Amino acid sequence: MSLSSLFTEHPASVGENYGQHLQSALTFAVTMALGCVVCCIHAFMPFLFKKTGSRIVERLHETMVRNRDRRLPASKDSRPSGSMPGSPHPS
Repeated sequence: MSLSSLFTEHPASVGENYGQHLQSALTFAVTMALGCVVCCIHAFMPFLFKKTGSRIVERLHETMVRNRDRRLPASKDSRPSGSMPGSPHPS
């Protein structure tokens, strides 16, 4: 295994180049860090950010399912089969 393949094998497996994967992963990381902060604040002050953490997790999940493989056409409905419209996605 070459050194360059260490950086390109996984991104290629999901239809991305290194730069696209870097941007996507960093976007997820920053969003997750924000979710962590609001959940920590909510833990001490439950009247703040009542649904923010849940919305962040749901949005991350929807984005991940929708963009799971860039080589595939984007799906209009990212809900797993059997779930009801408007219902939260199972974790």
